[in-house]
Amino acid sequence: MVVTQENVAVNGSGRLSPQEIADVLRERIRAGELKAGERLPTQAELADEFGVERGAVRQALRSLQDDGLLTNVSKGSPPRIAQPSSPGRDEPQPTMVGLAPRLTAAFSAPHVRIDAACLTAESLIPALGEPLRLIHGGQLKPARIDVRILLPSRDISLAFPVPVDGRGDDDPVHQRWLAMRNAQGHVLRHNLQTLRSHGIDVNITFRALPFTPPVKLYLLNGQEALMAYYMVTRREEATDSGTLDMYDVLGTESLLFSFEKAAGQRDAAFVEESQKWFDALWETITTDLTLS
Repeated sequence: MVVTQENVAVNGSGRLSPQEIADVLRERIRAGELKAGERLPTQAELADEFGVERGAVRQALRSLQDDGLLTNVSKGSPPRIAQPSSPGRDEPQPTMVGLAPRLTAAFSAPHVRIDAACLTAESLIPALGEPLRLIHGGQLKPARIDVRILLPSRDISLAFPVPVDGRGDDDPVHQRWLAMRNAQGHVLRHNLQTLRSHGIDVNITFRALPFTPPVKLYLLNGQEALMAYYMVTRREEATDSGTLDMYDVLGTESLLFSFEKAAGQRDAAFVEESQKWFDALWETITTDLTLS
């Protein structure tokens, strides 16, 4: 039940709690009394309306921001009502489906910054197809594109993919992964470098991880983090030299979870910590990677 000032007076409580204030404001947003993009009254005005101290109002506003209903709570001016999410926007989708529209939105910025930690570039190549098409068609034109990719080193023993019967002196599963890593990296680099013909400053760099990433992570313009778990499964693949029986991952089918800085404190913290994690790896234990 939504708490109002009237029924608080009836039940004898002297003041509304921060949660009760948040409930009242939440109901106003749900009913359309407060519309997306509008500013709330000032904290002083809300404190007067609800008969509480400003600290209680601040707690209520932070709660609503955590729920994605308000933006800019910590700024000097009153917060705004957040724009409603697009249909299905909050639902995780397979990486192959969910990554492309997020990359297209990221490429609308003047300076595009994409950081990725993954097993191969399998998901990135098709997902970049639409923003690259829009740039070549003249609908988008960022001034600069910086892409940094972390991929596992060729010299480590991968946790996956691996042969079901264990590794031998000649590991065809590892050689298959390495060939894919290198080929996809070359395609990704070539596709991005073609954008230089439009006068765009394009930089793409690869570095080698000393471990197998258990998840794939994409960081877009420092504002959004997209993460998907690598789900390990047993599968077979026919090759010219025979059938490979292996434990592998189907990265394009992994559900992609989105975290946006503007969605609230918890999402913002996830984006910031993910960026720090990526930067720390890039600057410390990773090494130069040559695609060969």
